[in-house]
Amino acid sequence: MEPSFILVGQLTRDYLLPPFGEPLLDSPGGNLLYAAGGLGVWNAQIGLVGRAGENYPRHWLKDLAARGWDTTGIRVQPAALDQRFFLAYSENHEIIRANPVAQFSQRGITFPKALLGYQPRSNTKTAQTPPDPTLPLLADIPSEYLDAGTMHICPLDLSAQLQLTDNLRGAMRVFTLDPGAGAMTPTFQRETRAIVRGLTAFLPSLEEITALFWGQTHDVWEMTAALGEWGCEYVVVKCGERGQLLYDSGNKRRWEIPAYPARLADPTGAGDAFCGGFLAGYRKDYDPLEAVLYGNVSASLAIEGSGPFHPLDAMQGLAEARLGALREMVRQI
Repeated sequence: MEPSFILVGQLTRDYLLPPFGEPLLDSPGGNLLYAAGGLGVWNAQIGLVGRAGENYPRHWLKDLAARGWDTTGIRVQPAALDQRFFLAYSENHEIIRANPVAQFSQRGITFPKALLGYQPRSNTKTAQTPPDPTLPLLADIPSEYLDAGTMHICPLDLSAQLQLTDNLRGAMRVFTLDPGAGAMTPTFQRETRAIVRGLTAFLPSLEEITALFWGQTHDVWEMTAALGEWGCEYVVVKCGERGQLLYDSGNKRRWEIPAYPARLADPTGAGDAFCGGFLAGYRKDYDPLEAVLYGNVSASLAIEGSGPFHPLDAMQGLAEARLGALREMVRQI
């Protein structure tokens, strides 16, 4: 069956030390898979676009296909790629990306040799920085995927997101994007305007949108209105445990949606899972509020366990039950 939802993002080999539970050592990850996990909760036909090195475990790719996801768009490169990704959490659930040796030592866990020499990727790119070979490009998208008409772009480098939005803006009926944190600064407002124009929904976190308008305004609703004027239909601000803010650019309506009160085990990938759920909800009847509710539920399932596939193991009917409860909690501003 042809996919009806296309996700574009990165694949990683994760080394995670979550707040609770066992560590994940060399396990499949990346924003592409977390978004797919959030979308897959709603039984969607998914096509994946990403890159894998020749050293990426092939049985992981087979597992994705076994889940019913189309992997035609995952391009295996003719060389090994460093797709390692390390993340740990402090006792206060603060994210730690650096010094994995110390983090493993503090927890009394043997340091994995596969992480030797690991350096976290920098969000800061210059003209001299070589292209990241792990990032998907426009040419990686199978032509038949364009027929799906619905696409979400996960956080990527600014140049990659610009290339994709410039070329796909008119080809998608539903087109959503989660910005890369490195681009969300006043320095890159011009480029962000170009990315936002023509999107169905722009899906930044509260930290990202605040950084983009640093020194200009402290009012989040003013920020969402500015983004709407740049040319996207809806702006959704992901506020973590506080839920989401939704701004409808067409009629200037605003909503607050609280996070579903889930049991936190591991917040990794919750924002990506939200974006996947949002896509499913919006395609259902093109209602942005319903889309946020779907995304909210996907995120609530994601944080209750570790790894991108955890939401897919939810008890039958649980997602729908949470959706019903959440509808009663929405507040229009």
